[in-house]
Amino acid sequence: MNPEVLLSRIRVVLCRPSHPGNIGAAARAMKTMGLSNLYLVSPKQFPDPEADTRATGAVDVLAQATVTTSLKEALAGTAFAVALSARQRDIGPVLGAPRETVARLIAEAAAGSDVALVFGNETVGLTNEEILHCQAAVTIPTNPDFSSLNLGSAVQVLCYECRMAAFLEQPPVVVPGVTPFASPVATHDEIEGLYGHLETIMTDSGFYNPEQPGRLFPKLRRLFGRVRLEKDEINILRGILASTQVKTGHGRKG
Repeated sequence: MNPEVLLSRIRVVLCRPSHPGNIGAAARAMKTMGLSNLYLVSPKQFPDPEADTRATGAVDVLAQATVTTSLKEALAGTAFAVALSARQRDIGPVLGAPRETVARLIAEAAAGSDVALVFGNETVGLTNEEILHCQAAVTIPTNPDFSSLNLGSAVQVLCYECRMAAFLEQPPVVVPGVTPFASPVATHDEIEGLYGHLETIMTDSGFYNPEQPGRLFPKLRRLFGRVRLEKDEINILRGILASTQVKTGHGRKG
């Protein structure tokens, strides 16, 4: 399924956020990872200029945010919700690791359901009642000696995991202002042609002695086998080889 469609089915729900700047930071974190559905449960201050300032280019996410008075209302229509919690509660879902739990979240989205990531208040987190509205819970494995993680950063971590899961850990990398380009992958025959060309040039130059081959060609095959050579790369390498005619005598003995 289209990864962008999967990401469009994810809601980021902030319960009782106390600082508008954190709402803006969360919106920015969402947009950088391709998420756009922000739900705010009883925010203390929203809308607010501070939220717009901290959003830095993600004001559109704030503009279309849904404000509700309860988590139940924010989760209406979803089939799977994941709560972020710093500790295991006496009742409620068992705390899982973000990567494995987000994989379940994406699987639910792939089945056609709306899903949600649920974050608590900056100071006190989620209440037990709020966690019981969720089907799973995660904790971010921070440094135990300094576990403080602000709301925007927590949203960034889980949104990143969502993007990686949606794109099967290979999201496209786009460099602004640069048009991606690549030639087709080289065929087996083209790669073998490169090896044949290498052998001819190295033999003619004296670098390679066919009567005493050693492990030179196995090592060269291992070297080029680490990457998927493209047709253009084969052509470049063979062009370089064709221009190399200087004899070294490296592979000759006696």
